[in-house]
Amino acid sequence: MPTTMLRCFVAVRLLALISIVSLLTLIPISAVTAQSSPEEQGDVMIRTSLVAESARPAAGEQTTLAVVMQPQDGWHGYWKQPGNVGLAPQFDWQLPDGVTAGEPAYPVPETLLIDNLMNHVYEHPYAILVPLNVPDHLDEGTTIPVRVDLQYLACREDACIPERASLSTDLTVGDGATSTRHQPDFDRWREALPRPLGARATYAHIDDRIRISIPLPASVELDQPHLFVASDGAVDPAAKQDFRRQGDELIVETAAGETSPEPLEAVVTLAGGTGLAFQADAGSVPTPSVDRHGTGDSADEKSSTGTLGVILTALFGAVAGGVLLNVMPCVFPILSLKILSLARLSGGPREARREALAYTAGVVGVCMLLGAGIIALRAAGIQIGWAFQLQDPRVIVGLTLLITAIAFNLTGLFELGGFNGGARLAEKGGATGAFWTGVLAAFVATPCSGPFMATALGAAILLPPVAALAIFAGLGFGIALPFLIVGYFPALSRKLPRPGPWMQSVRHFLAIPMFVTALALFWVLGQQLSSDGVVAILAVVMLLVVGLWLTGLRQRNGRRWSWGPSVVAAVMALSIGWLVPAAFSAPPNTTDESLQRLTFNEHRLDELRQQNTPLFVYFTADWCVTCKVNEKSAIDREVTRDAFRQAGVTTMVGDWTNGDSDITTFLNRHDRTGVPLYLWYAPGAEKPRVLPQLLTPTLLTDLAAE
Repeated sequence: MPTTMLRCFVAVRLLALISIVSLLTLIPISAVTAQSSPEEQGDVMIRTSLVAESARPAAGEQTTLAVVMQPQDGWHGYWKQPGNVGLAPQFDWQLPDGVTAGEPAYPVPETLLIDNLMNHVYEHPYAILVPLNVPDHLDEGTTIPVRVDLQYLACREDACIPERASLSTDLTVGDGATSTRHQPDFDRWREALPRPLGARATYAHIDDRIRISIPLPASVELDQPHLFVASDGAVDPAAKQDFRRQGDELIVETAAGETSPEPLEAVVTLAGGTGLAFQADAGSVPTPSVDRHGTGDSADEKSSTGTLGVILTALFGAVAGGVLLNVMPCVFPILSLKILSLARLSGGPREARREALAYTAGVVGVCMLLGAGIIALRAAGIQIGWAFQLQDPRVIVGLTLLITAIAFNLTGLFELGGFNGGARLAEKGGATGAFWTGVLAAFVATPCSGPFMATALGAAILLPPVAALAIFAGLGFGIALPFLIVGYFPALSRKLPRPGPWMQSVRHFLAIPMFVTALALFWVLGQQLSSDGVVAILAVVMLLVVGLWLTGLRQRNGRRWSWGPSVVAAVMALSIGWLVPAAFSAPPNTTDESLQRLTFNEHRLDELRQQNTPLFVYFTADWCVTCKVNEKSAIDREVTRDAFRQAGVTTMVGDWTNGDSDITTFLNRHDRTGVPLYLWYAPGAEKPRVLPQLLTPTLLTDLAAE
């Protein structure tokens, strides 16, 4: 898979699912200019500042503000119509009554074509000019506080970071004199704006093409012209553009979009980077002559096999990762639920297929719902990743109550139709039970990303929504595949034992892994809550168990409304359990510098890399069993610690247990949506080495010895 293709999709998905990951507080440094200090903007990819052309604008007149954008090397910002991908800057002005800000004026952008996707960008410092209208009723000497909350996207080929800035400055009503300090800057910024074309253009649709006629004297020189259409949806930005002369008309033809704006707004570039801004009305356009200027190969003319290859590769990885989850340690408790379902397959081929399909539907449905939830929450501006449901201790509490109830059901404390054996095996509830078994299996199975699954899920988050959901469905299909195979191949199902009294013994035995799962969830809560909080959750679980016990007594005595005590206990337990995490949060973690093990901080990481320090950086979560296995078997071994100590290796740990937006952003930049992630930074290396998700002490000690 070409690396540029994957990088492109990083931009595609992150740009479509934009979220705010940082808030920069910006302080004015003078009455005219507002910007943040270097310490505050040390981590931003595009530095911003607010400059006023006049610190003393006259009442009843207009002055100009400049929002100055300074991308770091390799990064770029976006024009008001970003192209196929990207995000235009968004302004939220806070101004006194009567003071208004006009439409921003953008300089002529540049093109950046990456794997069939056109970007309208700025790769060098630029300024967006905004007119500020001062009402005529303000007295001289009146202070005008100007504030704008700015949201924008900073991108490079392999990453996109949403950034946010609050810019402010104070102006004073005066004589309207311009600032001698900033006047040369404003002259330069105005030179970069497109010149307005005095005449109106016309456009017409010819099938799926759009043809635009621009009044332009034949004497005007053209040098690799390009049409930037500001009207959303009017054209395909990545399509090839054909330019032809027709006397004093410049005819542009390209692929039409889905809208027909009235008027169409655009900028056409000429020689030397000069741009002409114009508006075009629907009308007749003459047929152009053969004299033409092309912009080169378009995205439409390039092969789409790379895009299909990315999707198919990610889909294969998701299916393989789902299959692998069946043997990963983090999903061992789910095998007990599958064994119960497999035992129910003895009712015949038709029942076997029905339950296999029901189980598959449950698994695939949950995986798609979780995937859709990630996409929706990212679109709402929340930084999350795969297995995000286990970052919220309230979800852990609910899951603990559910697992505990299942465990006591398996012991026979109370009866639940979906898990009964023997006489209930042939009842209609069989497929229903299989479906809900699949639901629970998928929900608990997702926290640990298998070695093949992490890259697939990372690509899924970056792909368009339909393709992403298909990959999440592939993950669910992989999880359910072994069960599905057994259900559809009678030869395998006939080898399973027939139902009988032995099932009760197996059922009781299978309560053990469920209790172990509940214990593991209590351990996770112990990392997320204080000790008092864990005791409170234990009391909540005991409340639920008492309700289930009373239900079991009523069931054995044949009483009506046997589920009443359990329902009351469950409602009380869930209500109290929802409130406990907020009241008993865990104290913050401390860093032990003496062991050279630091808490993840990207700024500190950059400092250590500049010092040519060997670094081992890993990201973990208390609910990820794969992470814990690696830590016990490889990372926290004495031989590993000795090797790291002798080589001067610094270890940096990112704890994703409760969710962290900085860690989520860092994972996204490395094409990951879940943990674990292990990185080795060799001294002087430009990029880290991504280590396997299953570690060994030998692997780590060999790295330290290099």
